[in-house]
Amino acid sequence: MAELQTRLFDSMLPSPLILASGPRSYGAQGIWAAFEAGAGGVVTKTIRLEPAANPTPHIATTRDPNLRNTLYNSEQWSDLTWRQWVETELPALEGHPGVLIASLGHTAREVDEMVERVVATGVVDIIECVAYSCDDLAGMVRAVKHWTDLPVLAKLTFNWGERLMTVAEEALGAGASGLTAIDSLGPTLRIDIETGRPFHAGGRGKAWMSGAAIKPVSLAIVAELATRFDQPVIGTGGIATAEDVIEMTLVGASAVGACTAPLLRGLEWFGKTAVQVGDWLERHGHSSLVEIRGAALPLLQADDDTGGISFQFDPRNCTLCGQCLVVCAYGARELVGKEARSPELVMRLDEVRCRKCGLCVEVCRPGGLTYADWPRQS
Repeated sequence: MAELQTRLFDSMLPSPLILASGPRSYGAQGIWAAFEAGAGGVVTKTIRLEPAANPTPHIATTRDPNLRNTLYNSEQWSDLTWRQWVETELPALEGHPGVLIASLGHTAREVDEMVERVVATGVVDIIECVAYSCDDLAGMVRAVKHWTDLPVLAKLTFNWGERLMTVAEEALGAGASGLTAIDSLGPTLRIDIETGRPFHAGGRGKAWMSGAAIKPVSLAIVAELATRFDQPVIGTGGIATAEDVIEMTLVGASAVGACTAPLLRGLEWFGKTAVQVGDWLERHGHSSLVEIRGAALPLLQADDDTGGISFQFDPRNCTLCGQCLVVCAYGARELVGKEARSPELVMRLDEVRCRKCGLCVEVCRPGGLTYADWPRQS
């Protein structure tokens, strides 16, 4: 059976799956439930000096079938006081399995006031710093390191744009032991066309997006972080399936965080997904995630490949759906024949018109149209 135990700093997680900071880690009861369901680690709701006063309602699903397993939220940080966390919630987690990560925000001043009491509970294994401003993150890390030698994660967001990698470098330079990437994207907005009102934030405004729709963004950022910095990265953002976990590991994630999937599907998601990850590893001849971690990174090209490609048409797989013709913006393809999966079918390609964009291959689900030489061998 494939080994799912995962080392993160000096701690051993029974599973690489971590419950990211969010509604299900609202307090000790929710955190215990996540551990009991098989989460290898749990990140608390972000603790601040002042508790949050969230708009109601503040979490919405999307009605768009193309954005399944995606949420919009205008939720803020923990609605419990920091004193309740250090006096009641954290002490109630004594003897927890896996790894407990305390999420602290959002300024160095706040962290400096809270972190000694948080650490003194004796139950926290890692501190995660969460900043609303990219200018605050390194200072928060320094504030934590002043009080404790516990490992520190610096949480990054795509919303910081071109500064993101610089902020990551600054946080690591300030003493961060690793990185979490990424936080939810935003602000975003969806409008109910029948009422003209937003779907979320109590019908009053913009929200932040999490879940499946942001996975391509989080993957790209984790891959770049893993390439640039030799430090652990918790890949978070859009993880919904075992395949997502594998994909995130391939780009270098040391562990994988999820918030939206266990919120929508229940905490059973952790146990089921762990089993599916193990099954995938066994089917592919691997004994652990360590064997595939970062395996995709050498295949990511630094420069665009502008070389030519050639296509291959197999009439036996062609269903005459015509999608390859529909999506060809240049009118370069012609399909001759009237009977699906017939050897007499012919695909003609105007090489002058064709720009080799590859969309025709991507939409051919039956496999009638493929690349003849892809991936090219270096």
